[in-house]
Amino acid sequence: MTIIVLNYKTYSEATGEAAIKLSKICQDVSQEYGVAMAVAPQVVDIRAISAAVDIPVFAQHVDGVGFGGFTGHVTAAALKAAGAAGSIINHSENRLRLAEIDASVVACRAAGLKTIVCTNNVATTGAAAALKPDYVAVEPPELIGSGIPVSKADPEVVRRSVEAVKRIEPSVAVLCGAGITHGEDLRAALDLGSEGVLLASGIVKAADQRKALEDLVAGV
Repeated sequence: MTIIVLNYKTYSEATGEAAIKLSKICQDVSQEYGVAMAVAPQVVDIRAISAAVDIPVFAQHVDGVGFGGFTGHVTAAALKAAGAAGSIINHSENRLRLAEIDASVVACRAAGLKTIVCTNNVATTGAAAALKPDYVAVEPPELIGSGIPVSKADPEVVRRSVEAVKRIEPSVAVLCGAGITHGEDLRAALDLGSEGVLLASGIVKAADQRKALEDLVAGV
């Protein structure tokens, strides 16, 4: 099934009560259109959103550390206790070293959390697939927030990333990110072999978030 993951980042339009409202919109659209959806709010909103909706709630980041003296870190166990279903790892706005990505994936796996590892090209996608996350999300950073979908600007990076993942670890699903806004963008991403999209500003910052989300999923 196609999956849409909506990253709230730290946008004011999806913080606190606004984050809960948007999550309920996502749940409604998911049920009405039969599309799997997950949301990724700020960590402080995870508990409240998890209590308000039934769709999966992901963290935007997780550290590969356990209990102990790790001030300022976010543990997989704490996310799980707050109601999270998984976490984004290595977003281009919060980059990690390969060893840190591996540690985060392992920590999530031990806690029973799903993982989405973000990558920026074919080579890093292949490396990420070898770590066996649940998803890799291909997002060339220059296109993030641009409104120019990677599926149009650089379709080969998506197609070749899918091929690399399936060659290295077929169980890993590929998401397409960066610039995804409209239904045609989602359709193009699926046609290139991805199993869904990771997106943010095109929906979160829309004047009518529900309408923007419905436009995105209507063609699936």
